[in-house]
Amino acid sequence: MYHHRSTLGPVELAFTDRHGGVSGAPWDSLNLAFFEDGERTVPQRNLRLLLDDFAPGCGVSDLSQVHGDAVVRAERPHDPEVAGTRPRADGLVTDRPDLVLLVRAADCVPVLLADPRARVVGAAHAGRQGVAVDVVTRTVEAMRDLGARDVTAWIGPHVCGSCYEVPAELRDEVAAAVPATRATTSWGTPALDLGAGVRAQLEQAGATVVDVSACTLESPDLYSYRRDGAGSGRLAGLVRTRS
Repeated sequence: MYHHRSTLGPVELAFTDRHGGVSGAPWDSLNLAFFEDGERTVPQRNLRLLLDDFAPGCGVSDLSQVHGDAVVRAERPHDPEVAGTRPRADGLVTDRPDLVLLVRAADCVPVLLADPRARVVGAAHAGRQGVAVDVVTRTVEAMRDLGARDVTAWIGPHVCGSCYEVPAELRDEVAAAVPATRATTSWGTPALDLGAGVRAQLEQAGATVVDVSACTLESPDLYSYRRDGAGSGRLAGLVRTRS
């Protein structure tokens, strides 16, 4: 169920893998996408299984992710069974205890953030466009607006720079904004290292970075859209502060 799970004071956080759920092939088994074959029933069961294990009795706040830099403050849980209730954004922050923040990914970079002393947490989804517009710095700033000072950020599973091939023009465009993203694949073609870009942005924003990533494309235990296309599910990063 978990690629990584840890605690820091009152903060609990985790990144999921693809095991321990109820989805059948090709998504087997802990697919946390919104839909599976156009239906929500099975992913909703997977989400409930995950929340019952990670934070029994707690509500969840998630996003309709749009590859931008908008960050919203979560005040209350969203009903996962009601469509259209999720904010269109790529960053979430809260100072509410026992409210689980959740972001989804399947090659993009999921990031979890916390200031345990201030009891403020955050989560961000950073794809290629999100890295270019620096959604993770916007998330750190939103946490500081809630009183956070010493922010720790965990970088979760994503496609690595040795695998994420892109056209040379696109690499040059993104690297012009975020130089740390410039990379080359293991077979010698232009690539982007989104994780390196996210790390550089977080460090520039003054966060302490913990890298618990793995390459989604290379690991069969993780979902990868690049590898599996429409047969790819979604993993999640989730974080909360205990009351």
